[in-house]
Amino acid sequence: MAPGMHLPAVDRRRYPRLMSNGLAASFLALHEGRGFVLPNAWDAGSARILEQAGFPAIATTSAGIAWSWGVADGGTIGGDAMLDRVAEIAAAVRVPVTADLEAGYGDGPADVARTVARAAERGLVGANLEDSVDGRLRDAGEFADRLAAARAAAPRGTFVLNARTDAYFVGTNGDTFAETVDRAHRYLAAGADCIFVPGVDDEATIRRLVAAIPAPLNIVAGLTANLIDAPTLFSLGVKRVSVGGGLARTALGVLERAARELRESGTLGFLDDAIAYAEVQRRFRAPAAASAVPDSAG
Repeated sequence: MAPGMHLPAVDRRRYPRLMSNGLAASFLALHEGRGFVLPNAWDAGSARILEQAGFPAIATTSAGIAWSWGVADGGTIGGDAMLDRVAEIAAAVRVPVTADLEAGYGDGPADVARTVARAAERGLVGANLEDSVDGRLRDAGEFADRLAAARAAAPRGTFVLNARTDAYFVGTNGDTFAETVDRAHRYLAAGADCIFVPGVDDEATIRRLVAAIPAPLNIVAGLTANLIDAPTLFSLGVKRVSVGGGLARTALGVLERAARELRESGTLGFLDDAIAYAEVQRRFRAPAAASAVPDSAG
């Protein structure tokens, strides 16, 4: 972080959801066990279904959120819109919610700090921040400065920083394993709590990463052609298993198959697996935070 840089500090009085309920602490504690699955929601409704399924914490998916707005993933949603959506998700459930904040929504460390401070004030307990932009890796030192700014804006213990390094995802010119481990160490020194490595898909490499990185490792399941399930990842030492846009892609797939059946044959077989209307109403009738409910129903 550049000397003399002014960073926005989180006003602790403005995040009662974190402080009164201890959600950040409980989320951080999940990383100390054998491992946990962290499903990714894209709106308040999907988050409530995941909470009802019994997950102790929920992540957001920037891909799923982008698709829900009918646009492609990859930085197409601005910071204000993304923060509004993840705040709606956090307000809709009682479990900890961590946000996918992509590259931090800004050119410099102060911009990233502002994004993280705003996320914390909206009730998020953590965030992913990634070290790639426009399909290329940022300089590791540059990204470490961005992480240090984020850490200064949201103190350790109140907000879980998951530093994502995309060396396997976008590729490197040299030794990808060595590059990933070097970046992980730099990012931990800058204030990250855990390390997220998408794109790695073989068990031997994952085991080596666990041994070489002195912090909880997050792997996304279902992103690569070689699928490795959560129990296997836990056996390799992975602490945190997320699914990225996997659940959103599944929901879109179900919708497409139903639409095809309805358009081509007019039959209603797709309703066989639908949750009954009364059951959906019952599940969503339970109180939700007012901020998660639109002003009027449509």
